[in-house]
Amino acid sequence: MSFFTDPEILLGDKLLEILYIIMGLVLIYTGIRNINDKTNPHRYGSAFFWTVLGIVIAGGRWLPAIVNGLLIFAMTVPAIAKKVSKGESRLPSKQYMEKMSDKLGMKIFIPALSIGIFAILFALFTKLGALVGVGVGVFAAMVIMMFFSRDNRPTTFLDDAADMLGTVGPLSMLPMLLASLGAVFTSAGVGTVISNAVGQIVPEGNVNVGIIIYALGMVIFTVIMGNAFAAITVMTVGIGAPFVFSHGANPALVGMVALTCGFCGTLLTPMAANFNVVPVAMLEMKDKYGVIKNQLFVAIFMLVFQIVYMILFK
Repeated sequence: MSFFTDPEILLGDKLLEILYIIMGLVLIYTGIRNINDKTNPHRYGSAFFWTVLGIVIAGGRWLPAIVNGLLIFAMTVPAIAKKVSKGESRLPSKQYMEKMSDKLGMKIFIPALSIGIFAILFALFTKLGALVGVGVGVFAAMVIMMFFSRDNRPTTFLDDAADMLGTVGPLSMLPMLLASLGAVFTSAGVGTVISNAVGQIVPEGNVNVGIIIYALGMVIFTVIMGNAFAAITVMTVGIGAPFVFSHGANPALVGMVALTCGFCGTLLTPMAANFNVVPVAMLEMKDKYGVIKNQLFVAIFMLVFQIVYMILFK
């Protein structure tokens, strides 16, 4: 409890930690549901994976680093052995979903929109942060859906979460691992190596060239790592700070848009499994790169637009 009673820790950090605990408990529930699901051919491996992931997310702050590392390593064993699967889905019937869709009409989008709205409101008008706003928005969406239908109970949301996690499988932890990889790369000095290499190419003081390389570097690193959040730390240390920000460019504007340049790379890589691989499986597409091919033009267009934007308004 010392974490939550420490006056030096911001309220936003405390609330965010509570959200992590709730997410961990949902994952543990998923593990318990799997071990009791006799329709799951790999229920023990699935239960172990989700339960351990839940423990790490809910209690990782209070566990020693070595324990967290061992748990994560152990968690990968059933995933590598392909022993993580899901049983029969508990989703409503197609007829019920069509009935509710006809009843609600466009109101069906209100819960999803509320999540984004709360995130924006919390980011603009509070010091709690957008992530806390997302968490509050999720709970608001649940309340709205309860008003829409009496069939929506707390257990409904838990079961739906477990079903979605089972569908995505171990790939659900990939963004977290890739984001951690970015921090590891930064600590290992990869940014400094990149900075030294770029310094031999970029003309001293040419901010425009620095912006172009910064943006392209974000795309390339995101393609490799699958996550723009993993790339931003390395690219900012290696290129953004020494070749762009130090020469007078606005760090808030350029840094933010450079991150979205990285998201252009997300559209182009199978490493972004949640976005580009999982949909292929769920939609049973014949072309495993079909999602990426359809996003190619949008990614290139947005990249060029954002580079021009940074150069004009830096």
